[in-house]
Amino acid sequence: MRPFQELEVWRISHELTLAVYRASQGFPADERYGLQSQLRRAASSVPANIAEGSALTDDHFRHHLRIALGSATELEYHLILARELGYLATDVQTELIARLTSVKRMLQRFIQHFGDDRMRSPKSQQPKARSQS
Repeated sequence: MRPFQELEVWRISHELTLAVYRASQGFPADERYGLQSQLRRAASSVPANIAEGSALTDDHFRHHLRIALGSATELEYHLILARELGYLATDVQTELIARLTSVKRMLQRFIQHFGDDRMRSPKSQQPKARSQS
């Protein structure tokens, strides 16, 4: 088991989540259960999956890191949408996406550290044929 609070990628993604919560406070009331909620869920999913995976085996940890990366990409889209709808100032969106890009790179490196099986050759991913006796 790894103490997730000691992982830099967790700390940075947690700080990003706090920033997303603060940045989305000013969204219109009718977005409380819409885009504001989606932004916050995607943001909090990143450190939550890192934390959950840290208590598991390396294979399961890698799986949770991939989920965190997917949530980070979802968050990126929601930040773009929020800016285009006028809910986020350009400078706020730019700063959040820069921080998010850093988190995504860290997650990708961490996944590779655990030997991402998607990076292996297609031949090694194919199931072995059973011998027929």
